[in-house]
Amino acid sequence: MNCFHRACLSIVAAGLAALTGRFALAEDRPSAELAFTRAAGEFRFDTGVLAGALGEGGKSLGLRPVTHVASGVQIAGPYGIFSPYRLLTSDARFGTAAWDWARKAELLPDGAARVRWSPDEVHPLEITGVYRWAAGDTLDLQLTVKPQRDLRCFELFLASYFNGFPASLACVEPSGSAGGGSRFMEAVKAHGAWQTFARDDRAATIFGDGRWSRPPNPVTWIMMPRLAAPVALRRDAKSGLTAVLMSRPNDCFAISMPYGDEGHRSVYLSLFGRDLKTGQEASAGARLVVGKQISDDRAMEIYRAYLQ
Repeated sequence: MNCFHRACLSIVAAGLAALTGRFALAEDRPSAELAFTRAAGEFRFDTGVLAGALGEGGKSLGLRPVTHVASGVQIAGPYGIFSPYRLLTSDARFGTAAWDWARKAELLPDGAARVRWSPDEVHPLEITGVYRWAAGDTLDLQLTVKPQRDLRCFELFLASYFNGFPASLACVEPSGSAGGGSRFMEAVKAHGAWQTFARDDRAATIFGDGRWSRPPNPVTWIMMPRLAAPVALRRDAKSGLTAVLMSRPNDCFAISMPYGDEGHRSVYLSLFGRDLKTGQEASAGARLVVGKQISDDRAMEIYRAYLQ
């Protein structure tokens, strides 16, 4: 059992103690109905904590705009939050981005929004994404993929772009011989422009199999310390806001980001990372929590609650 899996077991065990705080997430307070509403080809939301739109103007750019209601701070960058981006395998890249792929969206009876991308000549797979508010400050996304042909080491690169939020961090394994627990490591310019934190050695090799050399916009990733848990933070000291992005260990094989104040202000979750057979459905999930003054310890409490 490697360090990553030991860390995951530790997080799950500790999560039992944190279960009573499951619904006491950052800024948990009475809010408007936790549901999307249809308006002019997009889905609007106002949870009392966050307000904005999903699929603005009918586009596939995730959540954009997003406003933190209490402060009026605009959170989302130009390409949105929780937006499926690159679709990659060891052998191919499908299209430029899912942003350019036609999709259909519908409102579900419980107030969730379901977005579907259907197979076409460029995209030999179907993707379904269900966006659902779990609390006023908490958004869950469940993604299901059904390939029309075998996909070798499939990766769905889930993108989130922020407005402001110049500090970016990932939860990594302890460093050095002193031991200790996991820690959040900030992505700083001295470590390179584009940094990736892989789950384990196998996950790290995926980034070197040629998928990231394919145009447009090829990327050379700098390999950083291994993840202790698939959790990333974006912080904005000016507003006091923190965005916590997370997935489950089996769903997310890497978290990537540029150095904190690089212009993209982005965090990317690499989901799936395994072979998919024709017609075989596979699912992966992610969660976003936005709140004021979320410490590193509080971020891990939120993550442990998510694992439950």
